[in-house]
Amino acid sequence: MARNKIVDFWIESSQKDFQVATGLFKLKHYPQSLFFCHLSLEKLLKGLIVKHTKQNPPFSHDLEKLAILTSFEIKKREVDILNEISSFNIAGRYGDEKFEFYKKFNKKDISQKYLNLTKELTIWLKKESQKK
Repeated sequence: MARNKIVDFWIESSQKDFQVATGLFKLKHYPQSLFFCHLSLEKLLKGLIVKHTKQNPPFSHDLEKLAILTSFEIKKREVDILNEISSFNIAGRYGDEKFEFYKKFNKKDISQKYLNLTKELTIWLKKESQKK
């Protein structure tokens, strides 16, 4: 598959996952919405890795690690947010963590905060991508 098609696949898939996150939020499925926020950012970062490094992205769900591989200048605030959102991947999948995750994040205001942060990071990443 041509590199541009691979980049397009990742970015389009990221956009669809953010739409799913938004839809789940509207349905009051807050923890699931946060899980899709993570997926959205992970796929966007993987697309940007391919675009800017011409390399395949690693098999990783760690958003900070993926962001570093883009070679963008990343501030501590972005790293902190990426790490918080990375935790939604693990917590949304596995046993005891899943129960605690659902208990802690089954709240509208918390989900709204992370939906907004995901949107903000998406815009920032796309702007950074245009600089390169």
